[in-house]
Amino acid sequence: MTEQNRPSVPYRILRVFAPFAVGYFMSYLFRTVNAVIADELTAALGITAAGLGFLTSAYFIAFGAFQVPLGILLDHFGPRRIQTVLLLVAAAGAALFSVGDSLGMLAAGRALIGIGVSACLMAAITANVMWWPTERLPMVNGLFMASGGLGAVFATTPVRALMTVTDWRGLFLGLAFVTVACAALLYTVVPERPRRDAGGTWGTLLRGTAEVFSNRLFWRLAPPAVVMQGAFMAYMALWAGPWLRDVNGFDKPAVAMHLQYAAIAMVAGYTGFALASDALRRRGLPPVVVSTTGVALATVMQMVLLLGLPVPPLVSWVVYPFFASASVMIFAILSQGFPPELAGRVNTAANLLMFVVAFTLQWGIGSIIDSYPPVPGGFAPEGHRLALLIVVTIQVAALLWQLWPRRATAVEAESPGD
Repeated sequence: MTEQNRPSVPYRILRVFAPFAVGYFMSYLFRTVNAVIADELTAALGITAAGLGFLTSAYFIAFGAFQVPLGILLDHFGPRRIQTVLLLVAAAGAALFSVGDSLGMLAAGRALIGIGVSACLMAAITANVMWWPTERLPMVNGLFMASGGLGAVFATTPVRALMTVTDWRGLFLGLAFVTVACAALLYTVVPERPRRDAGGTWGTLLRGTAEVFSNRLFWRLAPPAVVMQGAFMAYMALWAGPWLRDVNGFDKPAVAMHLQYAAIAMVAGYTGFALASDALRRRGLPPVVVSTTGVALATVMQMVLLLGLPVPPLVSWVVYPFFASASVMIFAILSQGFPPELAGRVNTAANLLMFVVAFTLQWGIGSIIDSYPPVPGGFAPEGHRLALLIVVTIQVAALLWQLWPRRATAVEAESPGD
């Protein structure tokens, strides 16, 4: 469909972009809120760092496990209906979490939340493929990510302020009601749009998923962005807060403030890279180059944190999220290398890998930290540094994998953005 045959830009923004953006706001809020209430959860449950990591990462493993069927569902039934139903599942998970009295019950609630918001980004990106021209996808997707990042901003100082009038149980009960309202908004406002045939039988749909995972271009481009975003989610969703407390010695208000600025920087990064990629594309610079550069600079800033260089923590936790946000450009980059009818499965394939990394690192970081004796009021800084060293090593290896010279295959010769 040509741009002239599409509805007006204001129509697409108000009827498509905005409702999906509200849902993604909630997804990011659910994803990152535990970093701010980690102390309250630890006190209520009396769990170790590994236990806290497992509880928080239950969101990631459930989210990631649902990505393969989600891609098929999005391509077959469309993003509007799938996201509406799943948001109701997220609301049920938040309600369960609010009344949970054991680690298992809370993890089950967290897992339901993960399944329930698993479509918030993927449904929107699939809808964007339907409603926006291909060359504008990096910009539109980046601006959409910025709207979700506002949920991470709200999950910092505003949530800390709410904790003065309620506890974490009341917070999650309130989030359950708000999520139901988001589902109603999306179902009533977003119009249905005719879709290309996604492939007919379920066997054919599954073969489309296998086609994505067997594609050499996918495995050439995805690893650096997947590892960077997975590690970034692991820290922003949980371990950034304990790092600021244990390594930098900050109190709760200072931790919340630094996390808020980190979330704001992430929003700025999503917006900035979205606009920059669109402008640079018109000047001949492929989006993949912009994304890889951002990932490399974010890795450098992680090295600054790891080495304890004389850079103020506020600067480090602003620069790192800003450049890490470039990693999400991979969704638009990969979408341009596959047929539109595979859009849902391409995006969920990359998202699956991101959340596998996020789950593994979030739990693994806690296990590494637990290998050192705890200190009064927190965990040993040495454990945090060893965990970050391992994360940085994995990211450098992924970057080298993408940048290592090799003979171009036929599919790589048609790399997106060339």
